[in-house]
Amino acid sequence: MKILIISVKEIKKFIICVAIPLVTGILSSSIAVLLSQMPFKMQYMQLIKPDFSPPASVFPIIWPILYILMGISAYIILSSKKSTQKINDAMFFYYLQLVLNFLWSILFFGLNLRFVAFIESILLGLVLIAMIYKFYKVDQRASLINIPYLLWIFFVIFLSYFIWILNK
Repeated sequence: MKILIISVKEIKKFIICVAIPLVTGILSSSIAVLLSQMPFKMQYMQLIKPDFSPPASVFPIIWPILYILMGISAYIILSSKKSTQKINDAMFFYYLQLVLNFLWSILFFGLNLRFVAFIESILLGLVLIAMIYKFYKVDQRASLINIPYLLWIFFVIFLSYFIWILNK
């Protein structure tokens, strides 16, 4: 039987890696609510949406799961024994997608810039594809963990487009 010993330093690194995307999501949604003066659920319910739109209650379940997966994948990359250049390259795209993710709620809900949010979501999808590719070059597990996020972003792009069209 193999005993796995994890150092306190590694536990702290893992917690920080998971906390960063979670805090990013919380800050983004908080700023968006402050700007719009209205909770997401109320805004979402007031929009004209296509029939395939999920109920508002789905989003606060899906996003924390995706943020946790993002954090786990970042931890895997940062713990890799690959070259520093490959790790830094992968993490550049990770942080770039995190910034774009942060901006989306602010654009869509906080500023009611639906078209800009739609275009930004396409850019997020492209950066996410690049990130997954870069992660794959460092550790395949880290890239695979982000597939649900990529699928969700494709759905967000599709949904954003129809919400923008229906609410012009």
